[in-house]
Amino acid sequence: MDAITAAQSSAPNNVAGSHARADAQPTSAAVTPTHPRELRRVIIGASLGTIFEWYDFFIYGILSSVLAKQFFGGIDETSAYIVTLLSFSAGTAIRPLGALVFGRYGDRFGRKRSFLVTVVLMGAATFCIGLLPGYQTWGTVSAFLLVGLRLLQGFALGGEYSGAAIYVAEHAPAHRRGFFTSWIQVTTPLGQLLAMSAILAIQLFITVEQFNAWGWRIAFLLSVVLLVISIWIRLSVQESPVFQALRAQGHVARSPLKETFLRWRNLRIVLLALFGLAAGQAVVINVGMTYSFFFMTQTLKVDFATVNGLQAIALVLTAPLFVVFGALSDRIGRKPLVILGLLLATLAYRPVFEAFTHFSNPALELAQLQAPVKVVADPATCAFQFNPTGAARFRSSCDIAKSFLSRRGVPYQNITAAANSIAYIEINGHQTASFDGNGLSDQQFKARLGPVNAAFETAVAQAGYPVSADPGRINKPMIVVLFALLMVFATIVYGPMAALLVEMFPAQIRFSAVATAYNIGNGWFGGFTAPIAFALIAARGDLYAGLWYCIGVTGVTLVIGLLFLRSRYGDDDDARQQTEAAHVTASAQ
Repeated sequence: MDAITAAQSSAPNNVAGSHARADAQPTSAAVTPTHPRELRRVIIGASLGTIFEWYDFFIYGILSSVLAKQFFGGIDETSAYIVTLLSFSAGTAIRPLGALVFGRYGDRFGRKRSFLVTVVLMGAATFCIGLLPGYQTWGTVSAFLLVGLRLLQGFALGGEYSGAAIYVAEHAPAHRRGFFTSWIQVTTPLGQLLAMSAILAIQLFITVEQFNAWGWRIAFLLSVVLLVISIWIRLSVQESPVFQALRAQGHVARSPLKETFLRWRNLRIVLLALFGLAAGQAVVINVGMTYSFFFMTQTLKVDFATVNGLQAIALVLTAPLFVVFGALSDRIGRKPLVILGLLLATLAYRPVFEAFTHFSNPALELAQLQAPVKVVADPATCAFQFNPTGAARFRSSCDIAKSFLSRRGVPYQNITAAANSIAYIEINGHQTASFDGNGLSDQQFKARLGPVNAAFETAVAQAGYPVSADPGRINKPMIVVLFALLMVFATIVYGPMAALLVEMFPAQIRFSAVATAYNIGNGWFGGFTAPIAFALIAARGDLYAGLWYCIGVTGVTLVIGLLFLRSRYGDDDDARQQTEAAHVTASAQ
């Protein structure tokens, strides 16, 4: 943190310099600059608490395959994993609701009070997951409770990041806001890194079987220690000087949600922040940190511990870049970096993921070239196997064949067959028939399914499709490079983002507006990246089909951001900020 102190000390005594700050209030009272020592405490307090919250949030995603077996044992393996991914995404989907609640709370009662509440909710929910009995003990009740606790995690996170970013930004000098807020941006990979490290540490002392049976709970129970530390740190820091000035002058907005969403001038900026920044950023960060992890473990069948370790190395190497690009945005503007990162991601996703296959599972790549698999079926009998409740039963001959191949990690082509015909898998002219399970009892279906799946397994094994990636043929340095490359794209976009979002809105409605735009982008566009991608893979048979969703979102955000996003708000447009702040205050009163 010496860099923080030095940067703050070099700032002029008047925080805004020769310009009015974006936070400047339309009154004669001034916002008191934060002392360098206090600013360092602010950065540490906000960052550590947010790291711990991201730990709580990511630990669920990293252990999704274990949780699928523990809490969704009543459905088939493929559906269980998809449902677990959906429950992971449910925690992100509810984040906009948390944003509305905590955004209003933060604008009305203070930034500090808001993220004290969020850290308690997050830590408590994570700890309870560690205590929750599994499916074998409580049946479907355990699954519902797990989803409920995941929703509580997402609800809390809806207010956490925004509160921390705004809190730091409102302490920072305007001309160094990108640098200071980038310390909040780096908490996301550090939180995931902490989660990975905890899992690796636990696995050093127990067997894989013990970890899958009960050891995973330790990672969740550790959150209570992080919770205590977070509360202690956050109680020791002061409220944002901008909010203190608002409160002292009587300018706190009485209806921040009304002013944000019912006034077009503010709503227009919220929509721009969402579609021209947050949506694409959410996909870029999710691809770099979560979807790439799931793709390696579930699609390419690389050992969980290996992927965990390689991605952890990549995160360590790239985490400092969040601060680098945040600081760079203070010099060249936010927009050029955001556009650059989105453009690189949009162009590079397909070749990067093809490289993942080449360097981690070359046997799969070779088998796909030498013995392509075809599913020959009547398209009318093929369902889109997206099963959010776990209640659907995919028992047509087409669904049975595709379910096996998807679970096995075998890519395939879809070939149209005659209407109402029985589907079959074809490899180099050899056909293996499926069966129609509709109308059969559960016992009859299982009796037929076993031999058919065994025949499928024989066919793909003889064609050279590996059950899992060969550890001896994994090019680990190149996998680290690929993980790091995805994270570089994320750092370019994400590093300057907090400063840009904060500068887009006047202080009275800032928490509500920033939290809403950020959490809709990350909760809805980013949060469903993995389940949508895997459903597309299952439907198309193409290992890379899920990337079309990612490319589509980043591409649209790239165009909107290029056309309408400004490079910098606040510093070079303070008059507009002050006018809007005055208008909001007058309307609220």
